[in-house]
Amino acid sequence: MNDINLYNLYVEDSGERIDRYLADELPELSRSRIQNLIEQGCIQLNHKPCASKKIAIKEGDQITITIPEAEPLQLQPENIPLDILYEDEQLIIVNKPAGLVVHPAPGHPNGTLVNAVLAHCPNLPGIGGIQRPGIVHRLDKDTTGAIVVAKTEQAHQHLQAQLKAKSARREYFGIVYGVPKTESGTINLPIGRNPSDRKKWQLSPLKKVDGKP
Repeated sequence: MNDINLYNLYVEDSGERIDRYLADELPELSRSRIQNLIEQGCIQLNHKPCASKKIAIKEGDQITITIPEAEPLQLQPENIPLDILYEDEQLIIVNKPAGLVVHPAPGHPNGTLVNAVLAHCPNLPGIGGIQRPGIVHRLDKDTTGAIVVAKTEQAHQHLQAQLKAKSARREYFGIVYGVPKTESGTINLPIGRNPSDRKKWQLSPLKKVDGKP
């Protein structure tokens, strides 16, 4: 396996755990990715394999990180047409049509959006050590809409953080049957699981507390 990335860092601070320090110094690598690299023996501390993610570093320490080539994903690229709304080196935004499954799953081992992106982007650098596209969020099979797919680990990490912090805004358009009485309004009713079918959600009785706002 050929090494494609090599980092050499000299510590100027002390007392911090090595995984936290590296996550701050190398934002393109997630903390979980750094911990995996430590487990794989890809991180050396003062020219010796780092034995633990909890080791406290000190001023003057030298850290060497060897990032191995991304392993190929055990999925076949498929030439499925994509309606691309935007694309650059970090991400791709696709208008997913109804009927297309986003990610392989039981019952849908192929013919998915991931298979299509693998064919469209054959030279992905890898996410988490695997040569794969990063699915930032998902849409149901029968839903049509824009979906963002990260090409790099850094983009995947930052996009997920934006969705978690709700700093990324999404707008939806709905087709309404009938004529609403007002042009705007708020629906504020509790939603809970259907007691007969746990896969479905419904409006919960107002007197119950099992519903979520």
